[in-house]
Amino acid sequence: MAGDSREWTALAATLRAQEHVISRQQALACGLTRDALLHRARPGGPWQRLLPGIYLTQTGDPTVPQQEMAALLHGGAGSVLTGLAALHGLGLITAPPPRFDVLVPAARNRRSTALIRIHRTSQLPNRVIREGRRSYVLPPRAFADAARSLSDIREVRALIASVVQRHDCPLRALASELDQGQMRHSATFRRVLAEVASGVRSVPEGEFRDLLKRSKLPEPMFNPRLLSADGAFIASPDAWWPRAGVAAEIDSREWHLSPADWERTMLRHADMSSYGILVLHFTPRQIRIDPAKVIATIAGTLTEGARRPQLSIIARPTAA
Repeated sequence: MAGDSREWTALAATLRAQEHVISRQQALACGLTRDALLHRARPGGPWQRLLPGIYLTQTGDPTVPQQEMAALLHGGAGSVLTGLAALHGLGLITAPPPRFDVLVPAARNRRSTALIRIHRTSQLPNRVIREGRRSYVLPPRAFADAARSLSDIREVRALIASVVQRHDCPLRALASELDQGQMRHSATFRRVLAEVASGVRSVPEGEFRDLLKRSKLPEPMFNPRLLSADGAFIASPDAWWPRAGVAAEIDSREWHLSPADWERTMLRHADMSSYGILVLHFTPRQIRIDPAKVIATIAGTLTEGARRPQLSIIARPTAA
């Protein structure tokens, strides 16, 4: 190969296009001999083996894009990243994925590794997002597959809450993915989407809703827009019992996306109280460690609120 500049040019072009990651077949196709390949990938050599038959032509730790490229080369032609890997590659989450989920045609025989989780499927997407030679599913499929891959409902709630808070993709698109996608491992995803449809917008709110369902208390509206009789906006509390005029706020810095949200929570109390609303505050920790006291507090306040005339407050459901 040393004398064939065209082959060197082909190798260099492939490496530039693929984040300096290359498969054995590509290297041989560019004119590199098997001995030359083994020499470069020897211990301490200039190349390193990322996966069986996949090499990084640099020293040092691989970047996430380089790992993505290696995962796709391992998956083969037409493979596409999904789940947390796609969400990270699309800039929708910041944490690098623990593994790279790759969709491949159902008939293709590829094995998962410590780095890559292979999903053989007959439902490969018709449309993908490409970044150079890296390909990702569209956000609705990525979020749906990520939700199916998570075993902890708190993680699924946090993921879907991020969709809602940042408007990363329409919830109807997630519902469509749920209906059209695989049923396996979808129970938690289905449950969280139902919570979102009812107005729940965070992990603590989901846990609060679970507690209320166990308690047999009336189910409130979640995150409604409260308006005065003349249509002026009052607040959007986390939970609202219209008959009793009771609002509940789940006070947590951890799950609010902006410090200003925390300050507004405190200011809303005074605004709501001025309209006669009975405002309750709970922390996520209280909901988890002392649920009986939380329920007793709500029950007592609902009884108190029901003894007085109903407030002239209009409640608009949150938009899903």
